[in-house]
Amino acid sequence: MSNNKCYFLIIVALLVTKKSLGLSPVIFIPGDGGSQLEAKLNKTNVVHYICAKTSDDYFNIWLNLELLVPFVIDCWVDNLRLEYDNVTRTTRNPQGVDIRVPGWGNPEPVEWLDPSHDSAGSYFNTIADSLVKIGYVRNVSLRGAPYDFRRAPNENGEFFIKLKSLVEETYAMNNNSAVTFIVHSMGGSMGLHFLRLQKQSWKDQYIRRMISLSTPWGGAMKALKVFAIGDDLGSLMLSESTLRTEQITCPSLAWLLPSPNFWKPSEVLVQTDKFNYTINDLQKLFTDMELPNAWEMRRDTEEFSRDFSAPGVELHCLYGYNVSTVERLVYKAGSWLDGSPTLARGDGDGTVNLRSLSACERWRAARPRAHPLKSLALSGAEHLRILHDPRVVAYLTTVLRL
Repeated sequence: MSNNKCYFLIIVALLVTKKSLGLSPVIFIPGDGGSQLEAKLNKTNVVHYICAKTSDDYFNIWLNLELLVPFVIDCWVDNLRLEYDNVTRTTRNPQGVDIRVPGWGNPEPVEWLDPSHDSAGSYFNTIADSLVKIGYVRNVSLRGAPYDFRRAPNENGEFFIKLKSLVEETYAMNNNSAVTFIVHSMGGSMGLHFLRLQKQSWKDQYIRRMISLSTPWGGAMKALKVFAIGDDLGSLMLSESTLRTEQITCPSLAWLLPSPNFWKPSEVLVQTDKFNYTINDLQKLFTDMELPNAWEMRRDTEEFSRDFSAPGVELHCLYGYNVSTVERLVYKAGSWLDGSPTLARGDGDGTVNLRSLSACERWRAARPRAHPLKSLALSGAEHLRILHDPRVVAYLTTVLRL
């Protein structure tokens, strides 16, 4: 049976088997890089003479495309990076830099990463527009839960407290209607952790369902690739090595490393002529890469990956496949861990490996009838573009009418 036929059969089954409960209010939980961030500067030192030391007010730093140009990008990297303290086991912004997350509860900061609504900064906007067309109202039945995506759950405790209040507020604003989470990428992992923190009685009352798009339930090899060589954010104009300087300071990147739940100890993740590194050799790998903080951040966040219990709510798990995705880093003989490795590739959505995307299906047999699980694999649905995929939009608008 073709993927399209399977897709439409799922939609028909949903319409036939579920009675209408009205529109469930929606809260968007974004992934890594999926929230606007604002900065205010009062620095005494800068990395380049063209870098501003001070700012009169907060300005958009993520995602401000005007800052991602040669030379200016060095200022951006220095302002957005984090500094790790291995005594307190926390991170802080550089001295003289204040970073805040704007627009709590408002969907706009997760619909558009660039406040100017430049198309390059579009995020949840396509889905939000489609929901408005079927009756949703922004800031009433359509809400947003932005957060500092540079940090992992161990440093986002306030987010989880605020999210619980936002759920209860949104529930009350919408005639005591249970809330639907629409989550993308790392936002699914954040949503899963949040749900595990709540009592089942609370979830039964306040949460209607969670709809997951491209969640890396078991991490991703791309996170290891970023530690090794960085990521250019899909732009040939940006330097991987320049962006890596900021990217490797983020505990969330360590949290997204491959999980031992889904990678076997016998699998080689990084291949060199001197040593083949597996999931059990990450400490040695980061030592050899001269990235000691990466290992410490991994230690700080691994507890949030160890538990793979179900969320305790109805779950819809949508993800892409048939997109070339990094599976292993291969360094040529004599290069050790220097230079650019060859990226051995496998199946996934271009960012997350298929084994991690489909890991939600492990919960199917163990889930009680009260918390059904529906999964939908979409051929060619790339990790970020899935947010604008017509198949996903149709699925969401159908499910949310039920």
